[in-house]
Amino acid sequence: MAKRGRKTSFNAAIAREICEKLASGRTLRDVCRDESMPAESTVRAWALDDVQGFSAQYARAREIGYYAMADELLEIADDGRNDWLLSLDDEGNETYKLNGEHVQRSRLRVDARKWALSKALPKVFGDKLAVSGDPDGAPIKVQKVERVIVDAAGSK
Repeated sequence: MAKRGRKTSFNAAIAREICEKLASGRTLRDVCRDESMPAESTVRAWALDDVQGFSAQYARAREIGYYAMADELLEIADDGRNDWLLSLDDEGNETYKLNGEHVQRSRLRVDARKWALSKALPKVFGDKLAVSGDPDGAPIKVQKVERVIVDAAGSK
């Protein structure tokens, strides 16, 4: 729910702060939840209307933020702090059990970020589909070759 009294007119200092937060990997929705920030729709309108050159700043901040999100993927995958729960068995002995809920949530977090990255920056994080071994993904070259048959006597 949008908060009342939010500023809707463009403010360069607020725009710069928004871009800094986006570049750190936060989403626009999360940034705009802050009390001092304008509504998400307002920020998107600034970018669409390119108010005072905001569109390029916004796009660059989002791109940098996606790289921060990529770094976060490794942190999530490597963090095993809550993967195991200490519990007591029937005899009162301490034992560890897999915290399946936490493992599945971590997997979901990784998968969601991988999907978002593959859509936002497909050339960097998307699947590479090179046809005919062309590393640049250039179109397949078709060339007509004339076939010449030479018999044993050397005549065509």
